[in-house]
Amino acid sequence: MHRKAGNLVRAGRVLLAGIAESLAVVLALASLVFLALRALPGDPARLVLGDEASVMDLARVRAQLHLDEPLLVQYGRFIRGLCVLDLGDSFRRPGTAAMARVASALVPTAQLAALSVSIGAVVGIGAAVAASGPWFLPRARVGVERLLVAVAAAPLVAFAPAITWLLAVRLRIVPLPGDPEAGAGGLLFASALLAAPLAAHVGRVARAALSEVSRDPFLTVAIAKGGPPLRVWLVHALPAVVGPIVTVVAAQLGALLGGAVVLERLFERWGLGMLILEAYSTRDLPVLEGAVVAAGLLFVGVQGLGGALHVWIDPRARSGRW
Repeated sequence: MHRKAGNLVRAGRVLLAGIAESLAVVLALASLVFLALRALPGDPARLVLGDEASVMDLARVRAQLHLDEPLLVQYGRFIRGLCVLDLGDSFRRPGTAAMARVASALVPTAQLAALSVSIGAVVGIGAAVAASGPWFLPRARVGVERLLVAVAAAPLVAFAPAITWLLAVRLRIVPLPGDPEAGAGGLLFASALLAAPLAAHVGRVARAALSEVSRDPFLTVAIAKGGPPLRVWLVHALPAVVGPIVTVVAAQLGALLGGAVVLERLFERWGLGMLILEAYSTRDLPVLEGAVVAAGLLFVGVQGLGGALHVWIDPRARSGRW
């Protein structure tokens, strides 16, 4: 009983430390965004309105941006606005709150990332189990391992357009991922494209871990009892290697979110990636600030979630032993 309580206390400390670290990262990112947009050469108000803007219009925009205030006051106002989710109105869409636009783009990006993680984990684990069991011929097992290596090494921008052209344009089996009317089918196809590298990484790590577990006595006993091979691998072997799988998923979440932004831009699918580019090209500074910080917050959040899951599953993460 005391041991379980001690484990919970250690797990709580690890999680609190992770939350504090995540908040520090978000604050640092927000500060960099604030300083970068004000340290760039030129007048931010003129960047918004253009070179032909009148003096009165420039003064109006400077007042809206609070550029006539001391830098420290501007910074405090910016951080306070982030805390209450109010950075003012969008410059390009007056009357529309900047954070409302960010929220509208954050939802599809989060959906895309969450579904991609689920697909990547399930497919990767399935490939690892299929290639590890006794039902696979050695030559087929080598083929699966080579396929996983090839997919893990291929960049998203290299294979996503080719697969989309083949399946969505040539064969018309799936909808275009950027089609607004594609609905759930477009989201599923886009998520599958984004999940391919994650599935390959998960498959390689799970395959290696299952290979080590296959020589352990507990698995030999389970096989000797006459259980179906698939049940032995799913019920006995797979739970023993959950820790490494969670670790690799958590490590790949950052790349997955970056891939989501690239995929959105590649197929012109609405999300944070499109919003950041749109806000940058139109010099919509409140939206740009909010979108960049939201992207960083999403990244830190999913990394923290992966780390918390790892701490919950793997006792070594709670005790600090690796």
